[in-house]
Amino acid sequence: MSHKTYDEEFRSTHELLTITLQKEPVQADRREERHLLATLYLRYILIANKLIVCVDQIVQPQKRILVRKLLEATLGRILELKSDLVEADLNEWTHCGDVMEELSLTPFDMELNVPSCFRKERREELSYKKGVIESVLSKLGYIDKAIEKAAMTEQQAILIIQTHERARQGRLRAQFMKEIKTMKEKSKPIATEETEEAKEGKLAVSLAAAVKIQKIWRGYAARRATRRRKVQEMFLIGMIPPPKTKSEEIEQDLENQKFREKLQEERRRDYEKSVTECRERLEKTQRGTVLEQLSDQIRSWLHEYKTQTGKIPEYTGSERSASRLMLSRQGTDSELSKSTSSKESKTKKEKAVKAVKESKSNEEEEELTSRAIVSTFVPELNLRKEEYDEVWKNKDESGNPRQFHDKLLIEQEQMADMETELRKVVDEMMVAELELLQDAYDKDRGHKTKRKSSKKARRTGKKSKKKKEKDLTPDRTTESLFEELVANGIIKKYRYPEVYLRDFLGERSYFPPAPYNAGKEPPVFLGDIRQVVNEYCILPLLTSHLHETTPHVKSVLVAGPKGSGKDMLVQAICTEVGATLFDLTPANIVGKYPGKSGLIMLLHLVVKVSRLLQPSIIYMDCAERPFVKKIPKTDKTDPKRLKKDLPKVVKNLSPEDRVMLIGVTSCPWDSDQKLLQQVYQKFLSIPRPNYSSRFSIWTHLLGQYMAVGWQFDTGVMTKISDGYTVGSIICTVNEVMTVKRMLQLRIHPLSPLELVNVLCKKTPVYKEEDEASEQWCSKVPIARRRARAVELLLEEQAELQAKQASAKTKKKS
Repeated sequence: MSHKTYDEEFRSTHELLTITLQKEPVQADRREERHLLATLYLRYILIANKLIVCVDQIVQPQKRILVRKLLEATLGRILELKSDLVEADLNEWTHCGDVMEELSLTPFDMELNVPSCFRKERREELSYKKGVIESVLSKLGYIDKAIEKAAMTEQQAILIIQTHERARQGRLRAQFMKEIKTMKEKSKPIATEETEEAKEGKLAVSLAAAVKIQKIWRGYAARRATRRRKVQEMFLIGMIPPPKTKSEEIEQDLENQKFREKLQEERRRDYEKSVTECRERLEKTQRGTVLEQLSDQIRSWLHEYKTQTGKIPEYTGSERSASRLMLSRQGTDSELSKSTSSKESKTKKEKAVKAVKESKSNEEEEELTSRAIVSTFVPELNLRKEEYDEVWKNKDESGNPRQFHDKLLIEQEQMADMETELRKVVDEMMVAELELLQDAYDKDRGHKTKRKSSKKARRTGKKSKKKKEKDLTPDRTTESLFEELVANGIIKKYRYPEVYLRDFLGERSYFPPAPYNAGKEPPVFLGDIRQVVNEYCILPLLTSHLHETTPHVKSVLVAGPKGSGKDMLVQAICTEVGATLFDLTPANIVGKYPGKSGLIMLLHLVVKVSRLLQPSIIYMDCAERPFVKKIPKTDKTDPKRLKKDLPKVVKNLSPEDRVMLIGVTSCPWDSDQKLLQQVYQKFLSIPRPNYSSRFSIWTHLLGQYMAVGWQFDTGVMTKISDGYTVGSIICTVNEVMTVKRMLQLRIHPLSPLELVNVLCKKTPVYKEEDEASEQWCSKVPIARRRARAVELLLEEQAELQAKQASAKTKKKS
């Protein structure tokens, strides 16, 4: 598609964003305005999916930077709304079936895609990590070196061609001689002579045979034509899927996307080169002039203020530029003028104390009334929207068909950046001049000024400082620590298959939300786990800004039966984010870093390197084993080794650290729940695949083979595979569809019986395991909060009914 197509897509997305921002509430109640929050949630998902396409395909570098900032802010707002909806429903699974119906959205629109632009920006870093890991593993002998074959000489090539040509000619000569021999045998005269009656009998038999063959052939041809017409008619009305053929349009579109990616990279390099050249030119030509103008402007303002008020203004530096701040403040006084208004300052302090107390009480009231999070991304979205309106909305780009950067915009941005930097320099100059002026003013009046000591500030600064962790490896480089962890098998990046979150198949639940007192919660499907993993584990780790400003999730526990896809989810998280994987599974660290000091060193290395190479995932398989009450005697992995240290590791993870602990378990009910809940913040249970999820999985797996036709009854396999995990279904298909069986598909079509015979050998998920999983899910923190809320609501309803009944009895009496 052309550049104009994606520009129009961006324009329509901007219009949708404008409408959505107008519906944003100032402060919403999570429970009373839950429907509004869910509507905004789905609208922002729709906007984010469109922005992902625009970021991937827009070529103009400056416009692409704006779209990327919009996308980041939109994803942050989605995570804020997700947190509000979780607190409103007291449920990790967000059900928005009613809103989807109101907005006339399809299930595909409800699915939030994972943006790939953030991972592509770190392409060089990821390739460097991969190279280091491969070099370390090759040194240790885990990777076999590829044997390079010597180049073939011209004489060897001629000899091979001669050998094959002589063999071909020999085969042709043998075939020719065989044909001559058969022709000679056929041409030999027959010794016996047949009578006329025998000849007529043979003719009659041959005619009858020909008629019979003709009859059978005509019937076969008629039935084949009828079947073809039936298939064409069913294909026309949509009763059968289209034939499995490679689409040239799709292949051409994929080639265009690759070409646009290369073009994006070229335009980005040109843009960065132009930015550096423009900045160097401005530094040479405009720096002195701008510095002089700013200093003259501030000096003239100071002189006017002194002549009007007779006082020296206070010039305090701040995070913002003090020179910008001063021009907007007209009532600032110096330290001398502050002495005359001490009473006013006391009253102001008293008012401030009262305001703080009132704000605390208001905060408590807001917690009771379950107020939604005050968004930090809505102002940013409004700012980016205004930037688009000012710069790009009415901009005529007909003169830029090849989507080069705009030099005028570059010059304006660099001029503004240089002015901001120079304002800081001017602020320092003005502070020094005002101090000299204040000293001279005090000498003239014979007044000694008391300079403020910085001891108090230093003490307060020490109290607020966080206690630093002791660095056990201060003299070692990051590369050496990285190589040590790779050699010991702790870092396992690129040693697992590269899978994506979209490869985790399954349908989503489209049920409306259930209120607290409505009894049973809506069912959860496989697609819901894909969405929740995306919102908790992938999106916050994409950028540092998202991780610092969105609700902080430190650790996640994924529970599910064997073969349900837990490890695949972890691999998909690492692939989508481009994270480094640290494996702290008890079976993986057994015999490594022995003793208490060795364990301290291991955790220190993992935490230190994970912070240096963030984003990082600390992975633990069999996550329940460190907290099991009784360990079998046959278990020699010492799983309780990490029991005391894991809570400390999770507690020390701050929002600045893009590090997450992900645990995987098949039987979480075997562990001590109190200790487990101290380590893990979110608990996700992979549900049993329902009929629609199993049908889509069977269709996808068998659809990969071209020879499996539409006549294969997928519904039978979907019904029979009830109770089996997705891993069992995938193993069944892989065992049946061997290379030999694929070659026979044209002659012998695949039958469900072949798959059933292999599937019956797999272990299903029994009823006892399902009941144990449901019972465990009812004991996780958020489920207990929901149960408590249901009890409170029932108590309130009972009290209300009792009051109404007593009021009726009083009226009757």
